Amino acid sequence: MGTFKRLGPVLGLMMLAGCATVKSQRLRADYDTVDRKQVKRLAVVTQPFPQGQQYVGDLWSLIARQWLNQNRDYLVKANTSLPERPTDATFKDQCVEGIEGVLWLEPQVKRVGDGAEVAVKAQLLRCRDGQEVWAAESAGSWDSTDKKYSERKEQYVKELGPDVEPYVVPSYKLLVATLDTLPNPELNEADKDEKIDLGE
Repeated sequence: MGTFKRLGPVLGLMMLAGCATVKSQRLRADYDTVDRKQVKRLAVVTQPFPQGQQYVGDLWSLIARQWLNQNRDYLVKANTSLPERPTDATFKDQCVEGIEGVLWLEPQVKRVGDGAEVAVKAQLLRCRDGQEVWAAESAGSWDSTDKKYSERKEQYVKELGPDVEPYVVPSYKLLVATLDTLPNPELNEADKDEKIDLGE
């Protein structure tokens, strides 16, 4: 673990996220000098499906892709979800041309009353050697209804179908709390133009 900085939960983040708890996070000690300029173009994979439900896996990958493209300087080019636990911890299948890193989300989702309990193990792996750049674990529980997220919920229901409706708010809140701990990569001018073209 000598190559990682261990960081505890950030109090301000916890307050912002309400019931979310970022239990742990870590970042490579050499991030600023190495990966900050080299791991910018990502694919997101949610694997395995939570409770065997592909639509929830698709929801998580899409939320992560859109949030990172809108709130971080990553260029997220692809998102997918897969049913079984990964057999290749380096995700070579996702590391196609133009992809520099894979954000792996391993979710747990359980419907409880009018909401859901959600948890995630998240890991950013660089494609060139499969090494971990960043990782975090989070958990929380929320109601499925929140007026502040009604338009967002409608958007995901329209795109992915009505089955995702009870999962949108809890999944979104947990993923935002978790992904907010990701560092920002450094973009050059060509990267910035490419990001504009992503249009998300």
